[in-house]
Amino acid sequence: MELELTWMALIMLILASYRLTHLIVFDKITEFIRKPFLTKKKVSKDETKTVPKSNIGYLLTCYWCAGIWSAIFLCLIYLWIPNIAQYVIFILAIAGGQAILESFVGVNIKRTALYAEETKELK
Repeated sequence: MELELTWMALIMLILASYRLTHLIVFDKITEFIRKPFLTKKKVSKDETKTVPKSNIGYLLTCYWCAGIWSAIFLCLIYLWIPNIAQYVIFILAIAGGQAILESFVGVNIKRTALYAEETKELK
């Protein structure tokens, strides 16, 4: 069986992989997955830092590492079980696109608020 990968499917896989990676590495909702593989390390007298205990901990906190495994996972389910994968990829792609848009909008909203404050201070 030969599977043709369209540009739309590729873009959706990229966005889905981005969102799945972000979900694993950064989001609060998946913290319970990362927590058993992390430990606190004292950096200075006043500061502690969360660091991986093992390679699994490193994998779950490294964006580049988790990204490749997310991409592999999504591509494999896309190839092996496309009827189910299309729904997972579709949802993650929408969420990924939304996250990227929110990053731009959020930064611009903060920048606008900062300019407004600076303008008030100048008056």
